[in-house]
Amino acid sequence: VHVHCRRALRSATILFSSLSRVSPRLLCTATQQKNGDEEADRPEQSAAEKALQEEKSKLDKQLKDMTEKYKRALADTENLRTRSQKMIEDAKLYGIQGFSKDLLEVADILEKATESVPKEEVTSQNPHLKNLYDGLVMTEVQIQKVFTKHGLVKLNPDGLKFDPYCI
Repeated sequence: VHVHCRRALRSATILFSSLSRVSPRLLCTATQQKNGDEEADRPEQSAAEKALQEEKSKLDKQLKDMTEKYKRALADTENLRTRSQKMIEDAKLYGIQGFSKDLLEVADILEKATESVPKEEVTSQNPHLKNLYDGLVMTEVQIQKVFTKHGLVKLNPDGLKFDPYCI
């Protein structure tokens, strides 16, 4: 290691002594050439910087576009989820409405059946008719309780003007 250090020190000393003998004019020329070389490297570096800057701006634009697309996709997904949820709720509501309408028709038929039985015939002398009549009345009462429980109220519109908005 010491041998290498001595050689390097000797080389530096020889180089320094030879530089001290060189005229100042030559040193100025060498400095100018060195500075000229750096300036020549700068446009290349500047071109490289410019290319990198263009690449950066291109990537920034792509990032902005992708971010915008991502936000739109999120919004579209949320809108789709909301619409789907609304459609499911509507389907349930309309399904229940159809079922309720069908049950109302059954309740009307039960009511007409109990009204059509003559009261004087419903006696203990005719036990089969009495049991049938009592079963119809109990079924009608139970179905009316179910309707009331779910918000369906029986209205008697006799003598009233039709109101399509009546709730």
